[in-house]
Amino acid sequence: MITRFWAEIATALATLVFGLVIVKGALEFGIGWDSSGPQPGAFPFYTGGLVALASLGTLVFTAARRFAGAEWLAEEFLDRERGRRVLSFLLPLIAFVVLSATLGMYVATILYLVFTMRFQGHYGWLQTLATAFGTAAFFYLALEKFFQISLLKGPLEPLLGL
Repeated sequence: MITRFWAEIATALATLVFGLVIVKGALEFGIGWDSSGPQPGAFPFYTGGLVALASLGTLVFTAARRFAGAEWLAEEFLDRERGRRVLSFLLPLIAFVVLSATLGMYVATILYLVFTMRFQGHYGWLQTLATAFGTAAFFYLALEKFFQISLLKGPLEPLLGL
């Protein structure tokens, strides 16, 4: 069982690290002003700094509330059933990211939609396959042809002439 306190602390630490990584990356591009205006890292630097500062505020606020005896921080946040539901969403999403990098975006989209619609949503095969292939075709036409934005390609797209 994970309490709300630990969920708040873990989230604040994760967003703090995220903000600091953005700040560090922005410093590599420069954050000052030059003759043409702000340098490329200025906006990410201030955005990352704001995220880090808000995360520190959340850490302090959460710790202060706990020491003040806030009952809601002791409530159960994640139990076994809720954890199962989170994993049933998170694991296919991770698989989608891995498949996108290895098989390409279109194949990964089709596989992700087939899995989630058929096996999690219990839709029929016709609806599932029509939605999966229709979505991939829409993305291909809209992004690749209309907007000329190339997505990740895997080993199957060249075989299909895409």
